[in-house]
Amino acid sequence: MGKVIVGHISEFPERSGRVFRMGSLELALFKLSDGTVKAIENRCPHKHGKLSEGIVCDHHVYCPLHDWKIDLHDGIVQAPDQGCVNAYRVEVDGDGEVILFLEDGLEAKVS
Repeated sequence: MGKVIVGHISEFPERSGRVFRMGSLELALFKLSDGTVKAIENRCPHKHGKLSEGIVCDHHVYCPLHDWKIDLHDGIVQAPDQGCVNAYRVEVDGDGEVILFLEDGLEAKVS
């Protein structure tokens, strides 16, 4: 598994999405109000809405198309809706660098 530094924690606005691309994979990263950063696929499993454009409340993001509620910890869609998106491990090191953990062979591109 590879690690990629995707920026400094100060570059991430609180409760707003930031988009990162890795090959054909597009991720949405969110800084939560507690300072943690979460990463999930940037597409709702329902109609593929851009989750990076959704509203963040606590540790959930609401899809901007049809208001599906997705848990940022594990990518699971909350009932009564069903589905999930992949969630990725993110850490903030002691210097404030945001590190995204990727599968081998994926190359990150910041947009």
